[in-house]
Amino acid sequence: MRVVTTGTELLADALGAQAVATERVDWRPPVTATSDVTADLARVALDPRRAEANRRAVEAVLGVTAHLVDVGPASEVLGLERGQFLHAGPPIGWDRASGPLRGALMGGAALEGLVDDAEEAPALFEAGAFDLEPCHHRGAVGPMAGVVTPSMWMWVLEDLETGRRTHCTLNEGLGKVLRYGAYSPEVLTRLRWMGDVLGPLLRSAVRRVRDESGPVDVTGILTQMLQMGDEAHNRNRAGTLMTLRDLGPALVHSGEPTDVADVLRFVGGNDHFFLNLAMPTCKLALDAARGIDGSTMVVAMARNGTDFGIQVAGTGDEWFTGPAQVAEGLFLGDYGPDDANPDIGDSAITETAGIGGFAMATAPAIVRLVGGTVPDALAATRRMHEIALAENPRWTVPVLDFQGTPTGIDVARVCRTGILPQINTGMAGAVAGVGQVGAGLVTPPAEIFPAALARLAELVPR
Repeated sequence: MRVVTTGTELLADALGAQAVATERVDWRPPVTATSDVTADLARVALDPRRAEANRRAVEAVLGVTAHLVDVGPASEVLGLERGQFLHAGPPIGWDRASGPLRGALMGGAALEGLVDDAEEAPALFEAGAFDLEPCHHRGAVGPMAGVVTPSMWMWVLEDLETGRRTHCTLNEGLGKVLRYGAYSPEVLTRLRWMGDVLGPLLRSAVRRVRDESGPVDVTGILTQMLQMGDEAHNRNRAGTLMTLRDLGPALVHSGEPTDVADVLRFVGGNDHFFLNLAMPTCKLALDAARGIDGSTMVVAMARNGTDFGIQVAGTGDEWFTGPAQVAEGLFLGDYGPDDANPDIGDSAITETAGIGGFAMATAPAIVRLVGGTVPDALAATRRMHEIALAENPRWTVPVLDFQGTPTGIDVARVCRTGILPQINTGMAGAVAGVGQVGAGLVTPPAEIFPAALARLAELVPR
């Protein structure tokens, strides 16, 4: 006798314990299987523009190559002015901001000299003294809280064929850092060193490499690191070391020996340093698909610690939001689920582009950070192909016979299959000032995809 099971694993596990051969089928009903969703799926499926629009969107994303062309303060490269703050995720005000976002904004205000003590900042934010805007609205992305202030130095990436650019701050490292909502004196001291020493040295090195041999091909580094055990969200060791290799000689010529040694030590000891290059690389590619009428491709997934939002190629700049979820995973020290803030950060742009949690099969060691098993990592990548429009021939997975990573999340496929995008992520403490408490796996709130589908259905020509 052979038994086919679906849904809960309890029955299959019980049969397996009795040596009964079972075939497990990974199936679930569509997200919010209502008559409205069914009607919207039918309308979008019959949209005569959809197939061509999605083909164009995929082609646009795969046609982008990101090059590292400059480094500069946000005031210079983004036009950010005193009292203006960028943050991760969809738009939000201080009144609904989560603990880690508030902590990062408080630290940012102290860094800019807007307050003498970070604890003085909440009253000013409550009074509306400062402006808050999503990073995505300024052609940028920010990890975790994603707070950007005018004096923070930014990577500048460019698609040389179109001249389009994206930006991201420099990575601070792990632990008690601003992006996790920490704002203690050592956090601010590190940020000031990054502004005074790290940023200027990196700018000199990046410009020297750009002018002498051509800018660093960051998309190419991503191609290599996926073959070396990184997935470019929570594991970036190979990418960080390759970046150091490409910029190291120019760094040596760029400053005082002591400063150069400090920079090399800082970068070499920060396995997440490349993440802040991977993120704008992914945004640069996905932004190429924006504004394609009829396309059902997701071009951004982002979280501000309160809301999880997505944007879709065929719906302009509109955000579809729902409550951010708390990740499930592994915790640092004595921390547990009650200490963790709901998911936060723009770093899910990596999954949106087909790496990170979508490419866990290429980095099975990631399970030691975020939880699960190696078979789980392989299964996750296979499952994400079911909601993707295409595969990326440049970013391949050796263990899956060099299959391209799943690329182009399709709102309609998510609603039809019930499979939600998987994201691997760090976890920030729910209380401002705590910092990182763990890492794990999370999915978007299911309801945002039917909402996006409904809007796509409204836009189908009648």
